[in-house]
Amino acid sequence: MKSTEIRASGKWLIAGVAALATLAMQPVQAAETPLPASGPQLTYADITDLADAATMVVKARIRAQRTLPPELSPGLRPGWVRLLIQADTEALITGRQAIGESLRYLVDVPLDAKGKPAKLRKQSFIIFAFPVPGRPGDLQLIDVDSQFPADPALEARVREVLTQLASPDVPPVVTGVGEALAVEGNLSGESETQVFLRTKNDAPVSLNVVRRPNMQPEWGVSWTELVDQSAQPPREGTLEWYRLACFLPADLPYDAILSRDGQSRALAAADYRYVLEQLGRCSRMRGGPPKFPNAR
Repeated sequence: MKSTEIRASGKWLIAGVAALATLAMQPVQAAETPLPASGPQLTYADITDLADAATMVVKARIRAQRTLPPELSPGLRPGWVRLLIQADTEALITGRQAIGESLRYLVDVPLDAKGKPAKLRKQSFIIFAFPVPGRPGDLQLIDVDSQFPADPALEARVREVLTQLASPDVPPVVTGVGEALAVEGNLSGESETQVFLRTKNDAPVSLNVVRRPNMQPEWGVSWTELVDQSAQPPREGTLEWYRLACFLPADLPYDAILSRDGQSRALAAADYRYVLEQLGRCSRMRGGPPKFPNAR
């Protein structure tokens, strides 16, 4: 699934609020027989993308669903349908605002082979959302399909990520590369490269790669102003790893390299590639972070 296909837009928000208002006084039809709701196996990056963007994460049990007509479903993907959902709150997993016992929201779901949406009644879902201003009980999903079957394993993973995001020493959001410098040592094969990263709140973050003769390169990341040669690489499946593996550019920008001689520039670029290789691939099933205008 491409990220451009799943990203919500301002039009979806406007249409969503309009649809909720239009159908507010109409009964919502309940599904007759609940069917199992399947969904993609979310990766750590998927969960963190969603949790970092949402202002509230809710566990809810669906009470009823109603299919919206096409005129109230702008931007709908082929083979999908938009549903108006009524649900009962089971738990507010995280959120800055109180939440009522009854919820309403819109969600896109795929049609089955018969051209019908799955029957979701009596099933529990984890929902990544934010409240609709001025409409208590209405939620706006941060992406058109950001609800997932609430199995215990997923709920535990979501809670773990939310705990990491709430930590007082949460790593800053990396937005790019600022400057890079490679310096060769006195011995052949000896060098050190420092790469200073840009962050959303201008917090200091730097990568350090040290090469010594006849040894494997050593690298680490410093999350303070001090460039520490003893800094360690982040462990995969942590926020530190996510901030780097999922957001660093694929190549070291040419203009970021301060060195002017070709050998030093090549060394800086090679060490940057080495860091990316060591970090490994940022796997996502959903294509990328939600780009909803109201997401954090």
